[in-house]
Order: sequence, then C-alpha cells, then structure tokens
Amino acid sequence: MRTLYLDCGMGAAGDMLTGALLELLPDQEAFLAELNALGIPGVKIKREPSVKCGITGTHISVTVNGEEEESHDHHHDHEHVHDHDHHHSHEHVHDHEHHHHDHEHSHHHTGMHEIEHLVMGHFHLPEKVKKDIMAVYGLIAEAESHAHGVPVTEIHFHEVGTMDAVADITAVCLLMDHLSVDEVVVSPVHVGSGQVKCAHGILPVPAPATAYILKDVPMYGGSIKGELCTPTGAALLKHFATRFGNMPVMKVQAVGYGMGKKNFEAANCIRAMLGETENREDIVLELSCNVDDMTAEEIGFAMERFFAGGALEVYTIPIHMKKSRPGTLIRVMCKERDKEDIIRLIFKYTTTIGIRQVETQRYVLDRKITTVETPCGTVRRKDAAGYGVCRSKYEYDDLARIARERGLSIKEVRDLIEKG
Repeated sequence: MRTLYLDCGMGAAGDMLTGALLELLPDQEAFLAELNALGIPGVKIKREPSVKCGITGTHISVTVNGEEEESHDHHHDHEHVHDHDHHHSHEHVHDHEHHHHDHEHSHHHTGMHEIEHLVMGHFHLPEKVKKDIMAVYGLIAEAESHAHGVPVTEIHFHEVGTMDAVADITAVCLLMDHLSVDEVVVSPVHVGSGQVKCAHGILPVPAPATAYILKDVPMYGGSIKGELCTPTGAALLKHFATRFGNMPVMKVQAVGYGMGKKNFEAANCIRAMLGETENREDIVLELSCNVDDMTAEEIGFAMERFFAGGALEVYTIPIHMKKSRPGTLIRVMCKERDKEDIIRLIFKYTTTIGIRQVETQRYVLDRKITTVETPCGTVRRKDAAGYGVCRSKYEYDDLARIARERGLSIKEVRDLIEKG
C-alpha cells in the first residue's frame, strides 16, 4: 500500500506541508509552474532552500502582489478571519516576531461564496482537487464560526491572508493528488504552548479555531512557546489523514522536509515520508448501539443511510436486553475519517441514546474491479487476491439487471457468462 507518513513534531502550517510534499515529487519545478499557472489573484509561489538545526529542506515563499504575508512562518489564519460587522485595525501582532504591515487602509473581505466562485469557477484543476480545497475551507470556516459565535455566512477572510491561504491549501490538495497515496498516517500534532497575540487580543495556544478543528485528534503542548499548528495546517491534516498515530512499518522511498522561517531549539519543520506498507492490515472502527423500539423497516432504512454515509459494513444481531425485552444490536464499521459523520447518522436514524466504539484490525485481500465483456453485455467483476488465494465474483447489480432484462434467474445469467 502506498503510504504517506507526516511527522508533525513541530506542528503544521500550509506552507510547511507544501514544502515537505513538494520534495517528494521528482520534478518540483514542473509542479510549481503548474501551480503558478492557475492564476490565483496576485499570487507568486516559489521554493527556497532552508536549513534548520543542520537539516536542509524547502521553504515555500508566497507573495501576494509582491508582498509576502507576514514572515509566512505559521501564518495565523484566525487573525485574518472576521465577522464582517466588526471594525479592525489589523495590527497583526504575533509571538513569532513578525515584521508589521500597515493595514490601516481599507481591504476587501472575501467570504466562502467568493472562495467557492474562485476555486470551482476559475481554477483548471481536477474536480476531486477542487472538492478537497472546498472541504478544507469548510473545516476552517466552521471552526471560525464556532470560535467567533457567528454563522459561517458571516465569516469573511482578509484579502491578503485569503490569497495566501488559498495558495497553501490549493498547493497541498494538488500535491496530494499528484502523490496519489492509499493511506495518510499523521503523527500526534505538536500544537505549541503559551499564548499568541493577535488583533483581537491575547489567545491561548492552540488558538480556538485550531483546537476546534483538532477535536478527536491526538495533540500535545510541550515546552516550546508559541503557536506551532495553524488552523490551515490543522484543517489540511484533518481532511487528508486516514488515521493518526505512530509511524507504521514501511519501506521508505522518499523523504521531504518543509521548513518554517522561525528558529527554535528543535528543527522547525514537517517531515513527510513516502513508502510502501503491507496492505492486508487495515484499522477500522466498530460503532455499536442497542435498540428495542424500532421496526424492521426503520432499521433497514437506517442501514441504507449508513452505507450511503461511508460505512464499510453494517449488520444486526438479535439480542435480549434488560427486563428480557428482545432487541437489536446494530454494528457499523467505518474508517476513522468517517467516524463523526457515521455517529451523526446513527443518532439521526436510530432511537439509541448511546454509541460504543471499538478500534479493531482487519486483514483483507487486495481488491480491484475489472470490467469484462460477456455474451450478456458488460459486467463488472470483483477480483481479490492475497495470502495464496485468488477469487472473483460478478457484481450482483449487473447480474440482476441482466436477469430482469432477459427474464432469467441469477444462476442462469452467471452460467451464461461463465460459458462465454
């Protein structure tokens, strides 16, 4: 399995992730040319060599109309996101000793609608990359909405900070598309400690938006003072991570270092490692609940919604509950990244008031879908191999469609296909 491991021992920011992932590509200049050709308004992106604690890596410089946003070291998205009814002096005072801009003059503010118009309507990118960009922005906007206590529609981004963040988020989403990995494992995230100054006042680290995004994600503070993980970095990790944990056993093929500007006692970088892991071991979550007041039809409909929401498997077991009442155990298997969505669906479509979670490992065969031409027409075949076995099975929906069209049984259709 093609696996990407991100070591976030010094937090995460969009520019650092970009630098680390860029180093994994064989032709970095071609990628930068592709990125700059997108036409992000006023933006120019370039790479610079950087050395931290004796380690050489890549620092990404993003300029907007010739101006680099702050020192671009862990730029603070939450300091550029505002309720549009507020007045701001845009002092941009940070604990990272940034050089100050004079933002007393008026700036255009951009909301989620404008971001979506720019990304979906003007960027020549694969649809998946566009959707990834908007999903990351959705996480940030939701967090800022929660932190500021205003609806997402009232969250507006400061013009310079917006284009800077658009560049970072677009770069990482496009890099992930180029790398085309099967799994992304992210280490526990070092968020820093202490406080950070911004135009709104002094905030605790992690900042409220970052803390909100990193719910259910393993993170820690440590002794380094300052904000190490930005909302943009947190949102990118949350969106792309298959799971969070220690580095898996893997055969590493490439290593990349994405550098921040500020110097700490530890190397201020994200390390990305690309390689191969055994693909037969898969970590999944089992979410379970017991119900005794749902009809069979209601349970069947709930199971359909769970599958539509990303569940890997759903099954039920008849059980006896307290006071000898007959009930049903509903068990849903899903990936970590889909957990929150599945939990919401379980509470919405069942009568349960509590859900249990168990992390488990499963061993699976390598699977692929093959389209084959048969005397009955085009049929999809599911092929699986591994552990010394090979097996194939025709897609039921295709068999059922042919059976209905020809007035045959499923077995008769299968026999026709196998006879050729």
